[in-house]
Formats: sequence, structure tokens, C-alpha cells
Amino acid sequence: MSNFLVAALYKFVRLPEYKALQQPLLDICEAGGVKGTLLLADEGINGTVAGPEAGVRALLDFLTANEKFAGLAHKESWATDMPFLRMKVRLKKEIVTMGVPGTDPNLIVGTYVKPEDWNALISDPDVVLVDTRNDYEVEIGTFKGAIDPKTTNFRDFPKWEKDHKDLLKKPKVAMFCTGGIRYEKSTAYMKSQGYEEVYHLDGGILKYLEEVPQEESMWEGECFVFDSRISVGHGLKEGPYDQCYGCRWPITEDDKKSPKFEKGVSCPRCFDGLTEEKKAASKERQKQIDLARTRNEDHLAVDMERVRKDAAEERAAQREADKKAS
Repeated sequence: MSNFLVAALYKFVRLPEYKALQQPLLDICEAGGVKGTLLLADEGINGTVAGPEAGVRALLDFLTANEKFAGLAHKESWATDMPFLRMKVRLKKEIVTMGVPGTDPNLIVGTYVKPEDWNALISDPDVVLVDTRNDYEVEIGTFKGAIDPKTTNFRDFPKWEKDHKDLLKKPKVAMFCTGGIRYEKSTAYMKSQGYEEVYHLDGGILKYLEEVPQEESMWEGECFVFDSRISVGHGLKEGPYDQCYGCRWPITEDDKKSPKFEKGVSCPRCFDGLTEEKKAASKERQKQIDLARTRNEDHLAVDMERVRKDAAEERAAQREADKKAS
């Protein structure tokens, strides 16, 4: 039985009073047993939370009671176990970081395409299809025929666009991401760069997997999600993947059979690139996690967002080193 409601939400909206919302949001989440992360910035709100249904509904009601969040879109799914350790409401410069000043989906954005119309669009020979997610997300699933920019974080996207204009010469550009927020900002960026016909998947991959029957789907594989479920498939059912805590890439049961896999430490992908010091630190962290779990306690060392960010930075640094070496 799935006991926890998971809600992924975002809205681009002018929010100059965003700092004043931090504590009220934290209070209502904690009162309802809701955990996860919400980001607040002058450009809006973004985040994913989970908890008892009543607690999540109370949060959504609180948000939509504010006229700034009228029409707030969110995606729902269910998890058997609580996918987050604690509740965080963070103040940021951007709710999704691209690092290009003036990129504002409130002013300019691509054309929304409903999930039921997406297959027809991406089957058009005049369309180039671009996956705006990061490399480890694309690893386990994407739309048939999509270009993978192989970015390690969203900040890489503008440079990729500038370096690969030859791939974007078709009359129409279609873009997608997990829940919608990245494609809104990336299509705003593309429009600002002069691309005229830019489209994006309304509601993201999650809405597509929820609404489009599997037998009609052009999605291949699983969709990576940023919580302990790791991935979901058609109908938003929890997928078969786990995640390596050494490099944050999704891993399979076959990966776990490798002598290079150690829970909380490494997998076949990252084993040879980890220093002995990092392996030792990871082993100690996993030991503390296991001890905490035997006592039914949360362990604050398991900050998945921080570890994922660190791993992405390490991969980027390694790629730069490899380029210089070659």
C-alpha cells in the first residue's frame, strides 16, 4: 500500500515578498508531517514534497489561497515509503538555475503542447526534439529520437545551445523535462535567442506518463525522479532502479552484483574514479546511516540534494580534466 502522497509543483510568478513566505510554509508543512524541499525566489516557487495526504492537501490549499499562486500546477504520485528525510524551504536567486540574466518565462515562453498531442508533434520531420534534463536522468529513459545535450547541470544548457546550433536548424524545436520547470526556462531562453517556433510538453514527462496509454507511448525507459523512488514508469508506477551514493547515477540490480558495487560507496561507473579517502568517508557515512535506521531515526548525513550536487560538480571537473589530457 502506498501511504505517502508526493506532489511536484512550480509556478513562475513575480514574488517580491518571497522571503516572508519561508516560515509560514515551513510551519504548515511541519504541522502536517510533510517533508521535501521548496524553493522560493523573486521569480516564483518550485519543489517536491511528500507526506500524509491530508498534510499535502493542506499545503496545496494554503498556496492556492494566495492569489499569486492561483492556477498553481502540480503533479501527484504515491510512494510506499517517505521519500524525503526532512522539510526545507530555501530562499534562492532562481527557482531553477540557468544563470542567464533576463531569462523570464513570465514575459516570453514556448508554445504548450498537451500530452495527447505530443506524439504528433515530435513525429513531424520538421521538429528537432531536445531533452533538457541532465545526463544521469537521460541515462535511464527519454523520448524516441530526442537529442541528449549530455549536460551535468542546467547551467550547461546555454553553452550547449551556442556550441550546437548545427543540430537546431530545423524550423521547429520541441523541448521537455521531468515536470515542466526546466523547459519553461529553456524555451524562454531559446525564444530570446531568436528561435521562432519553440514548443514544450505541458506538464512534463510525468504528465505524459500519467495520461498517455503505454501502448501509444513514444517514451522509452524510465523517468528519473528526485526522491528515494529514483524512477517512475507509465502510470507513474515506481521503477526498478536504485541510486549509487558515490556518483548519484541510477543503478540496476545487475550493477549491484558487480564487485565494484558497495552500498553507499560506489558502483561500476564510479569505482575507479573515487579516491580512497572518499571511499573511506562514504563507508563511514553509510555505517552511521545504517545505525540510525536500526534506531528508526533519520540521519542528517543523507542529504540527497547536496550529494547529487557534489557528484555533478565532480563529473564536470573530471570531464574538463579529460579534455585537457586529450
